Amino acid sequence: MIKRIVKLSFDPDKVEEFKTIFKNNWQQIKNFPGCSHVELLQDENHPSVFFTYSLWKDELSVENYRASQLFAGVWSATKILFNDKPEAWTVREIMN
Repeated sequence: MIKRIVKLSFDPDKVEEFKTIFKNNWQQIKNFPGCSHVELLQDENHPSVFFTYSLWKDELSVENYRASQLFAGVWSATKILFNDKPEAWTVREIMN
């Protein structure tokens, strides 16, 4: 299992629009083959900065999602709201 963390920064006046996009697609992302968990986190000190935290079976599952029509639709609607380049990390748990 891998964990994926993505940092997203938005113009402050675009935050509600992003939250709506995420809310409308969250269940489909969560149910995508290979995905077992997705959550949206908001920075306490910078309310226009968000993180998605997701759990995936493996890297191939993430790549399949990124090649899907679901991702294409979500990404095209979201990327126009950014005020900074998104950052992403794929991490593995080494201690629990």
